[in-house]
Amino acid sequence: MSLDDKNTLAVEGGSPVRNTLLPYGHQCIDEDDIKAVVDVLRSDWLTTGPKVAEFEKRFAEMVGAKYAVAVNSGTAALHAAAFAAGIGPGDEVITTPMTFAASANCVLYCGGRPVFGDVEADTLLLDPSSVESKVSPKTKAIIAVDYAGQPCDYDALKKLSDEHGLILIADACHALGATYKNRKVGTLADMTVFSFHPVKHITTGEGGMVVTDNPDFAVKLRAFRNHGITADHRQREADGSWFYEMAELGYNYRLPDINCALGLSQLKKLDKFVARRRQIAALYDSAFADMPALFPLAQRDDRKSSYHLYVVRLNLSKLNASRQQVFGALRAENIGVNVHYIPVYWHPYYNKLGYGKGLCPVAEKAYEEIVTLPLFPAMSDRDAEDVIKAVKKVLSAYAE
Repeated sequence: MSLDDKNTLAVEGGSPVRNTLLPYGHQCIDEDDIKAVVDVLRSDWLTTGPKVAEFEKRFAEMVGAKYAVAVNSGTAALHAAAFAAGIGPGDEVITTPMTFAASANCVLYCGGRPVFGDVEADTLLLDPSSVESKVSPKTKAIIAVDYAGQPCDYDALKKLSDEHGLILIADACHALGATYKNRKVGTLADMTVFSFHPVKHITTGEGGMVVTDNPDFAVKLRAFRNHGITADHRQREADGSWFYEMAELGYNYRLPDINCALGLSQLKKLDKFVARRRQIAALYDSAFADMPALFPLAQRDDRKSSYHLYVVRLNLSKLNASRQQVFGALRAENIGVNVHYIPVYWHPYYNKLGYGKGLCPVAEKAYEEIVTLPLFPAMSDRDAEDVIKAVKKVLSAYAE
């Protein structure tokens, strides 16, 4: 292979940095995980059995919360938290546009209205000063999103919540294993929501969890995930009764024992998974430190990210290419980059509700510049080197 061929972008006919696509995220499953699932398949309980309670107990202990309620997705967890918070018609909930739509959709599910606060330009985390400017007499709650794995400024958000009598919900779907001022994510808000999708820190296939120290919230969450029924089958059996009541309109958001067994096995490896994510992020940080056309998101000194995502911003003034061109060129090099996220209120459904562009200018500008690079625990150092090599190759080719 000639030097010219190596330097020519794959999108222009050159040889790609690697021969197979490296995805931006991927689950890490081993034989222990498979055995845990098979053991449940051979047991008497496939759902609503003992593994659910065991997973909830272990997870609560891991994050330092009193109660944990398992559900079948991160979206279900957000919906359950919004319900437990009492969000309903006429209520407003402040959240970020720099997130997956579920963080705002959960408010709509309950009949409320999402209000979008802007983000900090360097971290893309919800900006407490913007939140404060959006508080109104209708505001019921704040849903803070720990974007990419770094916790929000919870002291500032808690102060705001307390001053205005609001419920603070942490969407920590990106941040399992992260800390804020040496406090674990899971202890920083009235309720905290996690996701166990395959690309997250641990997986149950699909799944989610809500943790809280509030016993009233825990009761509401448990009923909501089980059709609004106030007593589960174990309680009825213990009482020797068949009787149950549906007190609220709930959903079947239960997480089966099969999934919980996988979660229990994965939870044992959480520290190792997070440590590896941080190692890869450190490799990227070092490689990209002096590149004028790109800069990683800022990391606050009082927080420790668990790096669900590694997001960089392109300095397009230093490039003779658009973000779309850079994205396409990296994909052609077999680097499975992604973009997180389109501002929620730019989606067509939100347009139909009356939302439009211009609400959060910092988030909107960031969206035009961000790219997510591959990051997951099973990546090798060689994989990370391929990402670095491809980024440098593409940005060098497009440099002004």
